[in-house]
Amino acid sequence: MRHGQTVWNVQGRLQGRDDSPLTQRGIRQAGWLAELTQAIDGVRVSSPLGRADQTARIVFGSDFGHDQRLSEICVGAFTGRLERDLRGTHPDLFNGDEMAWYDRCPAGEGFHALEIRCRAFLNDIDGPTLVVTHGVTLRMLRCLALQRGVESISDGVVRQGGVHVIRHGAESVMRHAEDT
Repeated sequence: MRHGQTVWNVQGRLQGRDDSPLTQRGIRQAGWLAELTQAIDGVRVSSPLGRADQTARIVFGSDFGHDQRLSEICVGAFTGRLERDLRGTHPDLFNGDEMAWYDRCPAGEGFHALEIRCRAFLNDIDGPTLVVTHGVTLRMLRCLALQRGVESISDGVVRQGGVHVIRHGAESVMRHAEDT
C-alpha cells in the first residue's frame, strides 16, 4: 500500500525522505485501506517516515512495526522542490522513461541502492505481509516480487487508497467502492 495523499503530493512537491501531513483525502484513503485489509492476516509493517506511519496507524492501529528499508527513495537536492520547476530548470534530467529521473537526482539514492534495500526486505519476508510504503519504493518492491527488471519500474499504476496484492507471480489491486 502507498501512504495516503499528502499536502506535498497535491502541490507537486518532491518529498523523498522529508514529510508533509496527510490531507483529508489521504486520511479517507487510509480508512479505505483499513476496511480493505481488516480481514487479511499477516505481519504488518510500515516505512518509518511520517506520512506512511500516519497511514499505518489508521490502517493497522498500533499493531505494526517499522522497517527503514521501506522508506522512500532519497531525491537528494530535489527534496522539497516542485517537480514542474525542476522540469524547467533541469530538462536534460527528465529525458527518457517517465521515472528515470529518480535515478539522476543530484545527491540522490538512485535505483541501484533502492533495489538493494528492497531486495533485502523481501528476502526477510516469511509469509503474508501487509506493507505501507511510498510510491517509488512500492514500484521497486513490485518489480522485484514479480521478478521483473528495474527497467519496468514505470509500468503500471500505483494507487493511493488501493491495496496492491502480489501473489503467485501476479498483481491485482483492491479498491474501495468510494475510490473514484
